[in-house]
Amino acid sequence: MMTSRARWALLAVLLVAFALTVVAAGQRGDPPAATGAERLGPEFGEPVADYLQRAARSLPLSSEDEAWALVQPSGYLDPSGATDLVRGTRLSAVVFRVPLPGVQTALVARDLPGQRPAAELGTAMREAAQDRARAAAQAPPGSRRAAAAITEAARLQAGCTCVLALLVWADGDTLRELAGRPGVRAVHAASPGTPRQELAVSPLLPEQPDVVGPVPDDGPVPP
Repeated sequence: MMTSRARWALLAVLLVAFALTVVAAGQRGDPPAATGAERLGPEFGEPVADYLQRAARSLPLSSEDEAWALVQPSGYLDPSGATDLVRGTRLSAVVFRVPLPGVQTALVARDLPGQRPAAELGTAMREAAQDRARAAAQAPPGSRRAAAAITEAARLQAGCTCVLALLVWADGDTLRELAGRPGVRAVHAASPGTPRQELAVSPLLPEQPDVVGPVPDDGPVPP
């Protein structure tokens, strides 16, 4: 049987390819193969302080350089807070995760048109809820996997504070200003000119203060 640490290791190295639905390893078969050529996010086992410095160094220095960037808040956000946090950028995708103490939960990514961010985030969250409801139906009845997915679906449907990370497009000046906003933990930019389809992400979790590693999976699943 796969240990909690082994399941987390799979999750941590999972590169979340946008336009795919992504779940935690062990919750829906094998994780999809990563196809992105450039990864945004920390490496498994990387000290968080080192990653934050690396992310800061990635930001373009010129206002003429535009790039995709992964915005990682200090804590989970609701759709309204997420919209406000990245104002002034083109919001293109979101990663949701329902934080449940002592329970490993899924990462669910959704593309966004980027025209009406607040409304699009709300729609994406409802779609994520439907995804977790399907996962619950496919899990063994009465299992921990099913119970966790049921709770995730309910909280996402209710509009929970579950926004983990956001993919945006902006110029260097905007990204550097964004990195200094209250509530932003890290902004990790791709190399200028990198196409969006070549990006893959592995967001830093708010529950990781020191080293990127396993989060507990030994607590009761709340209703």
